[in-house]
Parts: sequence; structure tokens; C-alpha cells
Amino acid sequence: MIKNFKWLLLVSLTFVACTNDDDVLVMEEPVSAGSANFTKYVALGDSFAAGYSDGALFVEAQKGAYPNILAQQFAEAGGGAFSTPLMGDNIGGLLLGGNVIAGQRLYFNGSAPVAVSGAPTTNVATKVTGPFGNLGVPGAKSYHLIAAGYGNVAGVAAGLANPYYARFATSATSTVLADAVAQTPTFFSLWIGGNDVLGFATSGGIGVNQTGNMNPATYGSNDITDPTVFASVYNSLVTGLTANSAKGVVANLPYVNTLPFFTTVPVSPLSPATLGANLSTLNAQLYGPLKQALTVFGAGDRINLLSATAANPLLIRDESLPNLSAQLTAAFTPTLGAQTAAFYGAVFGQARQTTSADLVLLTTQSAIGAAPTAANSGLGIAPPAPLNSFGISYPLQDMHVLIPSEIAQIKVATDAYNVSIKAIADAKGLAFVDAKAIMDKLSTTGIVGNNFTMTSQFVFGGSFSLDGVHPSPRGYALISNAFIDAINSKYSSTLKKVDLGKYRILFPASL
Repeated sequence: MIKNFKWLLLVSLTFVACTNDDDVLVMEEPVSAGSANFTKYVALGDSFAAGYSDGALFVEAQKGAYPNILAQQFAEAGGGAFSTPLMGDNIGGLLLGGNVIAGQRLYFNGSAPVAVSGAPTTNVATKVTGPFGNLGVPGAKSYHLIAAGYGNVAGVAAGLANPYYARFATSATSTVLADAVAQTPTFFSLWIGGNDVLGFATSGGIGVNQTGNMNPATYGSNDITDPTVFASVYNSLVTGLTANSAKGVVANLPYVNTLPFFTTVPVSPLSPATLGANLSTLNAQLYGPLKQALTVFGAGDRINLLSATAANPLLIRDESLPNLSAQLTAAFTPTLGAQTAAFYGAVFGQARQTTSADLVLLTTQSAIGAAPTAANSGLGIAPPAPLNSFGISYPLQDMHVLIPSEIAQIKVATDAYNVSIKAIADAKGLAFVDAKAIMDKLSTTGIVGNNFTMTSQFVFGGSFSLDGVHPSPRGYALISNAFIDAINSKYSSTLKKVDLGKYRILFPASL
């Protein structure tokens, strides 16, 4: 009987005051942890967990990181204190030995993203004291979370350590995983693996696909992590985090082509108006002769004449194509002379125009039409006029565009990582977030939440920040709700989701 009275009292406390008009009572479900225990929550991951946004890490963005939002919701279900290694300002950027090693954040000035004024004040060598619940480390790949010395300040300048982790690592030899396990977490979140392909993707594929190489110590920063290495590391992470029966939530990885960094710049951006009077000259003196010569060699489909009525594709170098430099040199020698013909052959031996199968990087936008330099021309010299306009009269280079063969390598690796993530999550009984499906939807139909339609459109879609990769404040809130849905489903908890309308789309210039 006493139990019944307690239940009736609990139910009565969940009723919201009825309206004067219809006296309808609305019952609000009490918040419960279910079978989870949120007393001690730690979050492991990369820049997404850290709250990186607009090309930088800064205080207000850190406060809105998805682990911080989750911790706030966990607090209503018995969650304990959750701390973050906050940066020193809202400017963003880092200092090391008095030198700026990471620049300030971006803001939208009404026409384009630009850097905020001011200089960074956060010094890598100035340690902040934890322990910290948010262990998100911008730039971290999967294997970095178990790498001793990844937080050693002395190794930052040489690229052997991470400057963000160096600020809050418990020691010069500790690992992110060890710092997490030392706190004896009762619940954890793990979203890692994006950087295992992202560096390759954002560099235009200039890294190495390390599939088959089981030694991460030999990897470069822009390389693709071997899927077997990823699976082994991921299993070690989850095994360590669940050693004391902690429960948790993990997320898989999206395809890079759902991020605005890879979809904002169209493959055919050269309008007749943009080309102006040069259009006819380009056709007569460059595109026409190139197409004629390439057709003779069975590669006429690489180049088409520029259209005077429709948008035109970019001129790029595709390193996956057979190199026809020698053939072009021979073909042009009678009219151009041996030296000039050899130069044309070197420049256009693997040239073609972009197609819908390519991904032009967001950073390439500023390169289109610019003059190549000795450093970025691919030939070690600054080409003279008229071959001095990137994407128009001179091919954009590997660092500017992801070609189909590179996109395929990224997809294969991502798919393999996701298989491992799901299998390990299922084996350990963890909640699972299908982040890939969320990103797919943002880039196609959009997602409606709290009367807002969120898409992956750059600047105005509401989901992504101005760097084209990391979420906006509202994007992080959307991610948080997806994590909450997964946790509620797996552990029968009744955590509340957040109102997306309370989170801004972009940060202003001044915070």
C-alpha cells in the first residue's frame, strides 16, 4: 500500500499545470538513467568531441561540444561533474615558444568567412589541471589515443605530439586512454576515426594509403590508416573503457562527400561571363590544339572546348591517367619548338577537365584563376603567361581536387572502419549512433528538428561551421540528440533531448 502511495505521488509530480481553456493535463515522463550510470562520464574523440568549430578551438565552441551537452542532460539523471580543458580565449589558435602555430577562428562578415581580429593567447606549454571529462583532441587519429608521448610538450614542435593534448595530458608519457581509464568512468562516449581518412581527403589525396602497413609509427599526417590497425586500436580502446563494467555510446563515420568542404565548390564554376573575351582565345590557342593532339592519342575525352553558353569545368591534373607528356611534346615540337613543346608536354601530359565524379576542395576556391608559383605548380617553377591561371590555363594540382580513385580509397577505408565499430559495439553491448546516416540525410533531404530544417549547405544550412568540416553550434546540438536517442534506446533511459532552436547557427565576430 505504501508503495502505491509513493507511485501516485511520483505521477502527480509529473503533471504540468492544466490550461484554463480545456483543463487538459500533460504528463511529463521523469528523467531516468535506466540501466546506465552517468555518475562519472568521460568523452574520447577528436575535434568533434573537443567542440572545434570555424577552423579553431575556442571557449564558447568548447562549451557547446556534444559531450558537454550530453553531460548537462546526464546531470538530470544522476550525472556528476564534467569538466573541459578550456582554451584561454574566444579568438582561437595556439602559441608555442612565442610563435603562432594555429590561427584564430573564422566568422561570416556577410559575404565570406574571414578571421576574427586579435592574436591567440593560449600557450601550449601552459598546462591546465584536470582531471577532465572531455578528452577530445583535435587532429587525433584512432591510434593516437593509445600513443604514449602524444601529449609531450617537448614533442610538439617536431610533430611528434599534439599541442591540444599537451595542454592537459597528465604526464609527458601518458595516453588519452590511460587518462580516461584512471578516472574510473561509469559511462563513456567514443567517436574516433574521422581523421584516419580526413587528412588524406582535405589534402587532396597527397598522402599515402597505408592499407597493408601495420606500423602506424611510419604513417604521415595525411595518410589513410590501415583498417586492420584501426580495428585493433578500436578494440583496445573499448576494452579499456569497459574494463570496470562501464557502459557507453559509440558512433560510426560519415563519407567525406557529405561534408561541405568537399561539395561547396562546383566542378563547373567557369561561366562564360567569368572567362569573358579569353574564352575564344583559350579555345583557339590552348583547348583546341590540346584536344586535337589528345584525340590522335586516343584520349580526346580529356579535354573539350569551352562553352560560350554554359558553365565550364576546371582544368586539373589527374595523376591516375597515363602520362602522355612525351607524345604531346612530339606533337607540339614542329610548331612550338622543342623547348616550349617539352614544357607543354610536362604541364598537360595528365591534364583533363573536371567531371561530376570529382570533389573540388573548399580551399581550392581561392586558387581558381590564381597564378601558380614555383612551390605549388608541380614543376618547381612559376609558369609564364599564358599558362598562369590555375584551373583555366594551367591544371589544378593533386592538392586541389579529390579524383575518383582517391575518393574510392577513402570510401573503402571508411566502410571497413564502420564495420569494425559496429561489430565491437555489438560485442560489448554498447549504444550505437549511425552518424553516417545522419550526415547522408543532411546532405540530401535535410533534417527537420524543432521546426528547423538543417542541411549541409555551406554557411546557410545550419549544420556546419565555416571551415566546412566541423559542426556549427546547432549542428553539435543535433549530434547530441542523436547520441541521446541511441542511449535511451539501448539502456532504457529517458534522457531529454535539447531544443535545437536554442543553439545559434554561426558565431558572431565578437564573443
